[in-house]
Amino acid sequence: MSAINGILSFNGSMINNSEADALMQALQKYPADQISTWFGRAIFLGCHAQWITPESVHEVLPYYDAERKLAITADAIIDNRTELFDLLQVPYERRVKMADSELILLAYQKWDEEAPKYLVGDFAFMIWDERQDKLFGARDFSGARTLYFYRDHHRFAFSTLIRPLLALPYVHKGLNEQWIAEFLAIPVTTDAVDTASTVYKQIEQVSPSHTITVINGKVILRRYCTIAEGNKLKLSSNGEYEEAFREVFRNAVQSRIRTHRAVGAQLSGGLDSGSVASFAARALRDEDKHLHTFSYVPVDDFEDWTSKRRVANEKPYIQSTVHYVGNITDHYLDFKGKSPLSEVDDWLETLEMPYKFFENSFWIKGIYESAQQQGIGILLNGQRGNWTISWGPPLDYMAILLRKMRWTRLYRELRLHSKVAGTRRLRLLPVIGRKAFPFVQHLAWNKDDPFPSLINPELARTTNVFDRLRQHDIDITGTYLAGAYEYRKRQFEKLYFWNINGTFGTKLSLRYSMWERDPTNDLRVIKFCLSVPEEQFVQDGVNRSLIRRSMKNYLPDDVRMNLRIRGVQGADGIHRMKPSWDLFMEELQQLGSDRELSHFINLQFLREAISKLKTVPQTNYIFDADFKIIMRSLIFYRFLKKFA
Repeated sequence: MSAINGILSFNGSMINNSEADALMQALQKYPADQISTWFGRAIFLGCHAQWITPESVHEVLPYYDAERKLAITADAIIDNRTELFDLLQVPYERRVKMADSELILLAYQKWDEEAPKYLVGDFAFMIWDERQDKLFGARDFSGARTLYFYRDHHRFAFSTLIRPLLALPYVHKGLNEQWIAEFLAIPVTTDAVDTASTVYKQIEQVSPSHTITVINGKVILRRYCTIAEGNKLKLSSNGEYEEAFREVFRNAVQSRIRTHRAVGAQLSGGLDSGSVASFAARALRDEDKHLHTFSYVPVDDFEDWTSKRRVANEKPYIQSTVHYVGNITDHYLDFKGKSPLSEVDDWLETLEMPYKFFENSFWIKGIYESAQQQGIGILLNGQRGNWTISWGPPLDYMAILLRKMRWTRLYRELRLHSKVAGTRRLRLLPVIGRKAFPFVQHLAWNKDDPFPSLINPELARTTNVFDRLRQHDIDITGTYLAGAYEYRKRQFEKLYFWNINGTFGTKLSLRYSMWERDPTNDLRVIKFCLSVPEEQFVQDGVNRSLIRRSMKNYLPDDVRMNLRIRGVQGADGIHRMKPSWDLFMEELQQLGSDRELSHFINLQFLREAISKLKTVPQTNYIFDADFKIIMRSLIFYRFLKKFA
């Protein structure tokens, strides 16, 4: 794992040492196992390396291959090494110690700019092709690693982080109002629909699934990977689907625990993280290692306000998984004294941009801090699982059966699901009908009346942001009308869904010297899950059926077959903020009259939301729309004042 950077001069002149130093000096705050630079004719490459995999120890980066006239700097872990070794005919004696960066270089030599199509893993890299006077790079399909760049008529500069680029004398901090307008207008946690833009006008980024080519003074960006449903897998029995799933998922997990350091995993009480932990713990047993799990729990004096089908403290389910799976050292963390408010400045410093996910911010960061203390090199999670391994929405599936008039199957699934869910069929039928024929809802939706937004109406008008969001299929009403299947399809088609996870994953990993890895987001797992027939995901009235069946003997039944209770993370946020509530209110009053902020935010709407906070609200206010508006405004306000 590395922070990489570089500069290419278009006029052929040597790179100024002071500019290279500025890039590298901006990375000094992060831990490193090795810091190296390389200069060629009109090109500079740098690497601030953190050794995670066994092959990365003492890896030379940047690396120059004098025979091939190629130089590379890379931030990469490649997971399909065996497949690539075979395709590239790498001798067996070289395979064990070959670094991933050299493997990428061999792939580029064979396939040129098509090379990223053959790579499975998390990566961002740049290759200087001396023979062609070309700089070429790529970012992995889901953007798990960031790659920013600056360009003008004289030069091109790139970096894993934004701050090094801002350290260059010719790069200015001017804000990108189009990006900000999208950030403020989008109701969900997506930051912007333009995945190549950033909060700074002069700094761009390589989008997920894209390559970048810099040649003859021109910058060319191309998408190399598009994920779509293909032909459906046809197997003869449930057992065969389950075994096929376990095989591809086991491979994804095993390839992601490749480290010479300890392995950790974020563990909740659900299926996704539990499945990841179960396979990882079994695989690590063969290496004589334990899996460390890190689980957020509410503070002791918090009273759970959530509904009877939700639970804020998932510890009993987590402990059940830990005891059943074995080979796990479990850590339960309540992060006492931490809150969504206390962590704002630290997150802004780390992310280099404003953010929206305040509800979970304190425990996400807290788990990294705790994992670092345990010497963790790989931190597993199951973030993408809802769309891959644990897919299976029963009501949406029954809506498909209704549209296709598959009456017998529909009746059976409805009857069984009603029993499983403990809900009368008459209550389910209208919901299924609305999902089957959503155009009725669309007719009732006034597209000119978007969800109340915190964006200044004038900024919205000058940037034409609402029309732009509609063109990109962003729901600006705050209530998503398309069905689950359409939303899942967009999860893999629309790149703006990917960016935020890669942004905070990369930047937290550099700060705490560990790599966050998600087997549920493995490209092979995604393609497999998209190929599985829908009746495997919803079966006998049971949602997420494939993962539940496949994890028999891997997870305890109280977790595996928990059909009614779901965890709610971050539910104690308001409770945690109570000790600092007076200071919080004082800052909100400043927000409501700030002239600089008024250019971006609808202060009248913000004041109305603030006026509802005369006293500390009920703890369930943490997920209220008004509170989201208030916290997002405060986070953006602090970004303007301290980091813009």
